[in-house]
Amino acid sequence: MSAFAQSTTDANSAPATPDQAAPAATSGIAGEGEIIVTAQRRAESILRVPIAISAIGGDTLSSKGITNSASLATAVPNLQVSSPYGSTQPNFSLRGISVANEYNSNQASPIGVYVDDIYLASRTAHGMGLFDMERVEVLRGPQGTLFGRNTTGGAINFITKTPTLSGNQGYGEVGYGNFNTFTAQAAVEATMVQDELGVRIAGNYAKGDGQIQNVYPGGRDANSQDTLQGRLTLRMRPGNGPLDIKLKVYGGRDRGSQAAMQGLQPYRRGLDFFQVNENRIGLNKTEAYGASATIAYSFSPALTFTSITSRDGGKQNLQQAADGSPLDVLDINWQSKFQQFSEEARLNYDAGKLKLVGGGFYGWDETITDNTFNIGQAIAPTINGGFFQHYRQVRRSYAIFAQGDYALTPKLTLTLGARYTWDRSQYRDGYAYLFAGDIGGTQTPLATTVPCQTVPGTCAYNAAARYQLDGRNNALTGRVSLGYTFDNGTLVYASYNRGYRSGAFNGGGYTSSAGINYIEPERVNAYEVGLKGRYFGNALTLSMAGFYYDYRNQQVQDTRPGPVSYLVNAPKAEVYGAEGEARLRVGPGLVLNLAAGYLHATYKELTLQSTNLAGNDLPFAPRFTAQAGADVTVFRNGSTGLTVSPNVAYFSRQYFSPFNAVNAVGTAQRNSELQQEGYAKVNLTAALTIDRFTIKAFANNLLNARTYAYGLDLRGAGFPYNFLVPAMPRTYGASIRVGF
Repeated sequence: MSAFAQSTTDANSAPATPDQAAPAATSGIAGEGEIIVTAQRRAESILRVPIAISAIGGDTLSSKGITNSASLATAVPNLQVSSPYGSTQPNFSLRGISVANEYNSNQASPIGVYVDDIYLASRTAHGMGLFDMERVEVLRGPQGTLFGRNTTGGAINFITKTPTLSGNQGYGEVGYGNFNTFTAQAAVEATMVQDELGVRIAGNYAKGDGQIQNVYPGGRDANSQDTLQGRLTLRMRPGNGPLDIKLKVYGGRDRGSQAAMQGLQPYRRGLDFFQVNENRIGLNKTEAYGASATIAYSFSPALTFTSITSRDGGKQNLQQAADGSPLDVLDINWQSKFQQFSEEARLNYDAGKLKLVGGGFYGWDETITDNTFNIGQAIAPTINGGFFQHYRQVRRSYAIFAQGDYALTPKLTLTLGARYTWDRSQYRDGYAYLFAGDIGGTQTPLATTVPCQTVPGTCAYNAAARYQLDGRNNALTGRVSLGYTFDNGTLVYASYNRGYRSGAFNGGGYTSSAGINYIEPERVNAYEVGLKGRYFGNALTLSMAGFYYDYRNQQVQDTRPGPVSYLVNAPKAEVYGAEGEARLRVGPGLVLNLAAGYLHATYKELTLQSTNLAGNDLPFAPRFTAQAGADVTVFRNGSTGLTVSPNVAYFSRQYFSPFNAVNAVGTAQRNSELQQEGYAKVNLTAALTIDRFTIKAFANNLLNARTYAYGLDLRGAGFPYNFLVPAMPRTYGASIRVGF
């Protein structure tokens, strides 16, 4: 497996009730301990959960060099992470299901992202730095019952460390790496009343120069870091009784420079892969903040009530030069503000043969967008101007759910679950106009483009004109699973899951209102079989799964000359494959880790721009992925030891566009550019522990592999180039950590 979270819970004992989950979830990592997860909204061994899960502990995140959510693909089979903005607004792809070529901030991810069981509606908030983490749980396959909202592909739950209510502890860490990168991280936990009252405060800081050199005279380098995050968690358990309250506040901001991009080819001549020649590299300014209250009350050992209430917000201001040249062919300022509220209340019942979870959910989120697209010099070098776009999107989601596990026999368990969801969406205050003016200067409106059903410039400017639209859909999702546990502890299971992602507005419509529509929701019928177990005296831990998906109505962008973007549904796709994870303890000083995945994800029915794309691969869906690593303990003497952890991650060819290498007839497309051939990346860490101190050295992308992380068709939109984002070059450094 990917990591082992230690727990004192024996694999054969009764699972903990939800209010007992916190001690198990905060107990760290151990080589031989069980992984305790909450994938079914209760604490239980990962080997007893009939779901394909990767659980990565906090120490393993560090040893694999995973400091940001965008780096998770190096540790999880059949997971891809990409973004046109670097680590900002990552696009998660699980088993080929993703936002495809969609890049607008108003869209919901089909991979539900959660922090401490709280759903994050804004994709900007998904690009988080990972610090003071207990573990990350990656659930592959639709999670339409207990997680529910927008989880056609799966769910990722980031679980932070919370006060244990026992003693005082903490750590501090500082580091330095290439590109003049400084990092610092710390956490302090204090127990004011043993078993009753405690607090944990954690912070994270990273600042470094740009990792992609800009040769333009005086130009800013791309992909710099400037991140600051903080979190405070207060836990109260009055009288060490049945009431358990966790209050959390957090905040963070990022001011790093934009991701590098390769565009106009004449300005690539003479440049290295990790160089650009760009006059306006901007900053990715993002903020995220919020507060939550998780309240659990145990009425009895069998019955627990849990309420999770959260209020979150944030904003982004991404200043993106999108032509890769000293010209001003395409410069975009992506600005959005986000806020959300959510409440989930559930009851957990666990007695005898029945384990039951049921409850309700309400979520509200708002996105206010003000984007500026400067494209004047795409027409002629002396023209300055472009489009301004504004809209406000509000989404409300209501759901009721229940799932029960019933032991038909001591070894055979049946799981039945269902969720009914009501989604309501509003697109309000929509307007856009064509303007004349320099980048960052005064805009002189020339013509209204939204609302306007015809080509830009044909509707007179009307400052009062507004466009609005409503969307609504309901969905019944659910789960059926049958699991059998053999005498040796091996679990085999077969399951059916139905997943759902709500309908969506086209956030990319600004040159006319013709393409601003509300399209159909995505739906997935998923079938899976799996096996989990421990063998050879618990030296080997193994999990495997095979799956088949009937995938309907994937939401994809269709970019056309104008430039015009349409959000459309891909009617039908087929996804099938297999994956496995293994962990082998060869001896006291050697542990091997291996994960591998095979994926066949293709469109069965899709036509874009009058071009039949049936048989093409889904974007960001490589056929083969593999990760292999080792933890080699060179020596250990009491509290002193040296561990070296090399790992390699392999990804076969993947396409960035539903067109794959096909060009629409009559266009200037060169879609063969929008792909990444197969590649491998090698990472290495070495950690020397001396009592309370740990000195670590690391190297990520050790061999400096030159790969693309993202690509978008701009030639089809009328620009003379495609948009390509290079992935990170080699990074290396060292840190020292002290625990107390």
